[in-house]
Amino acid sequence: MKACLKYNVRSNKISLALIMLICTIIVIWACKEVQILSTYPLEELDVISTVNSSRIPTSSNNVLSANLCAVEKLDSTRYKETNHGHYLLPICSSTRNSHRDDSVSNFIILAKSSRSPMTRTDGSDQKQSVEYLFNVERVENNSSKEAFLSFSSTGFSRRSSSRVEGVDHDKNTSLEMNGTQRQTCNYGKGKWIKANQVPLYSGFRCKQWLSAMWACRLMKRTDFSYEKFRWKPQDCDLPEFSSHRFLHRMHNKTIALIGDSLGRQQFQSLMCMITAGKADRRVKDVGKEYGFGKVHGDIRPNGWAYRFQKTNTTILFHWSASLCEVEPLNKSDPATSYAMHLDRPTTFLRKYLDKFDVLVLNTGHHWNRWKFTTNRWEMYVGGRPNTNRKLAEMGNAKNLTIHSIVKWLDTQLQWHPQLKAFLRTISPRHFVNGEWNTGGSCDNTVPLVGGSEVLQDGSSDLVAEAAVRGTKVRLLDITALSRLRDEGHISRYSFKSSQVRHDCLHWCLPGIPDTWNEILYAQLSADTSDVNA
Repeated sequence: MKACLKYNVRSNKISLALIMLICTIIVIWACKEVQILSTYPLEELDVISTVNSSRIPTSSNNVLSANLCAVEKLDSTRYKETNHGHYLLPICSSTRNSHRDDSVSNFIILAKSSRSPMTRTDGSDQKQSVEYLFNVERVENNSSKEAFLSFSSTGFSRRSSSRVEGVDHDKNTSLEMNGTQRQTCNYGKGKWIKANQVPLYSGFRCKQWLSAMWACRLMKRTDFSYEKFRWKPQDCDLPEFSSHRFLHRMHNKTIALIGDSLGRQQFQSLMCMITAGKADRRVKDVGKEYGFGKVHGDIRPNGWAYRFQKTNTTILFHWSASLCEVEPLNKSDPATSYAMHLDRPTTFLRKYLDKFDVLVLNTGHHWNRWKFTTNRWEMYVGGRPNTNRKLAEMGNAKNLTIHSIVKWLDTQLQWHPQLKAFLRTISPRHFVNGEWNTGGSCDNTVPLVGGSEVLQDGSSDLVAEAAVRGTKVRLLDITALSRLRDEGHISRYSFKSSQVRHDCLHWCLPGIPDTWNEILYAQLSADTSDVNA
């Protein structure tokens, strides 16, 4: 009996040893076979990295992570194996939300196995395109789901596995090179439709944020039919603006608008839309954090910044009519001229860019000789006075600045993965029979006399459209749809006793700029539609 027991114990030990030996051989073989990224030179591979590096142990020697959410060329960097022979690969979710703590918006991909790379050539002069298909584990609210990643030198896509419950495994989700879902809706193409709903705020009540000179309800104007229309894009729905959802999506975020007085109108419109025009003591003035205040005897500050303390959402506007750097040539002389560096972004933008999560830029209406003479601006390029006569033409100077700012911003986005940057197209003017200072007017109060629909695919602002093409800066296209709404301007009305000139540039509020913000809201919502629903 004792001999049998001893024999059984010895047999169990031998069996256990054999099992361990077999497992070891399998692990060693698998480690040799699984060559996820090393079989293809990473110098030639586009890699999308993490949205939130706080979830990845950057101090570990066995794991490589990068605090970037843009596609970039890796020079000598290599992804390395973990101690278990796996590869820890961070990727971007569609939110690029670095402030959220839930793992839905920041998931990690752990490569568990791989197939041999699939190599294909598209021509004798084309580089080989190598794709890797990874079986990965997605960490999402402490529950694992299987998915497949397709990694290639030309793009990146994610396909749901048939093992993911409730998901169509044949449905592909196309991703942009910057990791966000490809936007298919052209919000600038559509039509104005009659709407029965009242505006999101009242010009009577939104006195905390809205300048009286733009609140047409406070003026002598009696017709407000311009408030009764809503923009309807042709290929998609424009979601109704919800202040609750907007602040929820913008939790712990900063939204910056930088530009001219039309940018300030958009800023004031947004503040009124979020607060429904009601005064709110919980909204804190944080302008001092951004150096805002009156300078050089100006009648108003160079910016405003407010924080919604419940969600820690900051919304600010900085005045920069040209978007480029402007500096005094002689600081000790009050009457000095100013160097206007056409190829440099405004100092404010460079100084505070890392604080922004959403950025909306605009310029256009200050690019004329009268403004240059009044402001004593002198064109500089490359740090020196401009001597190029062709460049001195206003249109060319403006074009250079817009392209330079967008190009600079595009280079910065890889270092600011949380940032969604927009260039808003120019807001149209509607002066008839003259300009603002030569008797021009805009007396029409009948909506949509010039039509109600935008049929073109491209933007009417060709300069802005060309500037963002090929970059990760997005276009907030409002030009063509706003051009149909000439009745929405301030016109001859004023809150003052008399109005000498017609204002056919600025808009009544509430009014057309509210639609600009609805489109901005839609574009931001499209990026985060998979979370915070």
